[in-house]
Amino acid sequence: MAVPLPVHALSPAEYLLIEREADYKSEYLGGEMFAMAGATALHNLISANVLCELCIGLKGKVCAPYAGDLRIHTPSTGLYTYPDVSVICGPPEFTPADDRLETVTNPTLLVEVLSDSTEAYDRGMKFEHYRSLPSLAEYVLISQKSALVEVFLRQPDGTWRLTPVNGLGASAPLASLGLELRLAEVYDRVEFPASVPLRSSTPATGGTGEK
Repeated sequence: MAVPLPVHALSPAEYLLIEREADYKSEYLGGEMFAMAGATALHNLISANVLCELCIGLKGKVCAPYAGDLRIHTPSTGLYTYPDVSVICGPPEFTPADDRLETVTNPTLLVEVLSDSTEAYDRGMKFEHYRSLPSLAEYVLISQKSALVEVFLRQPDGTWRLTPVNGLGASAPLASLGLELRLAEVYDRVEFPASVPLRSSTPATGGTGEK
């Protein structure tokens, strides 16, 4: 009987070496690499709009926004991944495994633009990884289907408070940065189906009970 060969688990250093030479981005967890799906034009437009708003709002401040090519590492769980937008307040802290200083461990705010293929992951397991980052104060999810932004804010007791904001006339509060994210700018040049309501509504706040 043939004995199956053991699968070689990649070390973080091996992953980083392969990743630098690859034509596409991959996540890394538990010795395995997982190719990330390419983003649509709409996804990229919304991400760029958010980045532009943050660049304007954070000009002259100690916090700096970064595009989706910045790799984030969660040391306690081992995940390496690429949020759509990151904000780092103060000097970036780099993971020791990356001698090229391309992988950061201390984001203050992370943004993910939701898609059908990644929404469950972004809301669930990925958020669980992100919550293990001591520096992370806010997590923002942005819909592509309607004018909806969901802001998760870390509370002093370690729980996360959810504030969903919808409507092009509304603004989502980013308490960790002292800013408001205007949905009209987030969705600039975005065309929704005619059946999607765009009227602004009052932000609602509720607790997730998550830690």
